[in-house]
Amino acid sequence: MTEKGSMKHLTDANFNEEVKHGVTLVDFHANWCGPCRMLAPVLDQVAKEIKGKAAIGKVDIDVEQKTATRFQITSVPTMILFKDGKEVNRLVGLRNAEAIKDFILSAS
Repeated sequence: MTEKGSMKHLTDANFNEEVKHGVTLVDFHANWCGPCRMLAPVLDQVAKEIKGKAAIGKVDIDVEQKTATRFQITSVPTMILFKDGKEVNRLVGLRNAEAIKDFILSAS
């Protein structure tokens, strides 16, 4: 889809393929969610800082309901960290760039 270090738009159709290799942080969000909108520029910054080490993807829970249901997303933003296609950890709520970067690198 896109190279590591830039944001990927994940869908029900491409989700498994996109998180299959390496470390991927997936932001489950919604357009109506204020904290999600505040998190977006933070994730853009982190994506640039971790380029080559991990990828960041976004899932719109209102559009990609199958994937949101599969991972039991009940609040947004929820960030799930995947390593080689398997969930290794998750964060719920707004976090700063440093906390997110440390969270991602913990799986590298």
